[in-house]
Amino acid sequence: MRAMKNYPYVITVSSEKGGVGKTTLATNLAIFLKALDENLPVSIFSFDNHFTIDKMFAIKGQKTTGSVADLLLETPGCDLLHTGQYGVNFIPSSTALPDLKGSLKGPMVLARLLANSNIPGILIVDTRPDLDIMTQNALYAADRVFVPIKDMASMDNCRNIFELFDKRGLDRKSLSLVPCLIDERIKFDGLFKDQKTLLKAFAINRGYRCMETFISKSPKVESLNTNPDGRIYPILTHGRGTDVYGQFTALGQSALEEFYGTAEPRSLLFDKWLTEDDSRKKEAYFARLTGLKSECLACGAQLDKQSQVSYYCESSDGASSGFMEADCFVEFLIRAVFKIDRELSADDPTRLMIAHTAQESVFVLNPGDPEKAILDFHRFDLRGTSLLKKQYSMAVAPEQDEFTSLLQGSLAGYEGKLRDAFLLVHPVNGESPEAILLDENYRELNRLKKKIVAQLQS
Repeated sequence: MRAMKNYPYVITVSSEKGGVGKTTLATNLAIFLKALDENLPVSIFSFDNHFTIDKMFAIKGQKTTGSVADLLLETPGCDLLHTGQYGVNFIPSSTALPDLKGSLKGPMVLARLLANSNIPGILIVDTRPDLDIMTQNALYAADRVFVPIKDMASMDNCRNIFELFDKRGLDRKSLSLVPCLIDERIKFDGLFKDQKTLLKAFAINRGYRCMETFISKSPKVESLNTNPDGRIYPILTHGRGTDVYGQFTALGQSALEEFYGTAEPRSLLFDKWLTEDDSRKKEAYFARLTGLKSECLACGAQLDKQSQVSYYCESSDGASSGFMEADCFVEFLIRAVFKIDRELSADDPTRLMIAHTAQESVFVLNPGDPEKAILDFHRFDLRGTSLLKKQYSMAVAPEQDEFTSLLQGSLAGYEGKLRDAFLLVHPVNGESPEAILLDENYRELNRLKKKIVAQLQS
């Protein structure tokens, strides 16, 4: 058997319409998969809050620790698995999931968590009857998605799942419709003789893949979920002799065939992508680090570990970047911008106010046309909202003033002339100023720069 250790093959069961047999499909498929291959690890968890998973698989007297909520909070999936009935592992359900929706920043979170989950074999994910962010994550992480349909209304709802796949650039081939709760007593005149044939024809006409296997409506099976014992019984043990038993066997065999035919599950591919992406991020980060000027852009002194760095500077053309010490930039603001000639002590209220304001602002120094010797000075808040715009005269070469001294260190071009660019000054954490160059922070900086550029050009 092909080794699947550490990287689960994920089957997601999803439908926006309730009452189509979604959870019945998920739970019984898990049991049949385990029965068809006793050596295959099979696990299941649910993003729904009805606790059917727990009722079916928890062993009486079993103490459970952790839940699917902990999975979303970065606990490794393998540490949350509990050995359940019928040999199926399960992660306990949770009522705290609605509170965690805001923590899922996009549809790729679960894919990352499962890539690092160390869960072996096949993992089945049961979803809520909607397309919320958790369902989207379950769909994105899946190698195979089973979408149960029982009528035209549930088929119409499938459109949203297919559109989501198209929007995210996912392969539609991983989506399979499974006709469920089909009443075989209903017959039609004409080309389409029964419900399953009609639903399959409509599915094919819409470009959907529909399984040959279907799940019949069965009073016997329905009684397994609603009975005086208050328990949920599986079809494997309590539905022998029914058509549904054979149908789940066929569906399980089809799923196993796809599992065995998958050389690399999506979780493994995603892990490779994460590794490669992490490597790319590190390379880009070190490239940005090595491009930094070694001296303070304001005073020209060499920067070292004792330097009180508080500002990151970058030219709009990306050709130069570096840091400035806090006192140097504040002194620049005092002299060049506020035109204060007298000395201000370290505890002077005016100096403290300017320093505090600077730490909550982003500055742009735009020399524009150097021939006019006019500089546009802008102050924005940290979200990119314009707060101030003023113009200042600049010294003409070879003369120097505070503005030209600062800009020469970052915008100097051919024959000492300033390049057609502006200098952006952004506050940083003095404890770790280089953190602004990390991938996520640097992307945010570029988004801010783009917003500022749009305002400068308007």
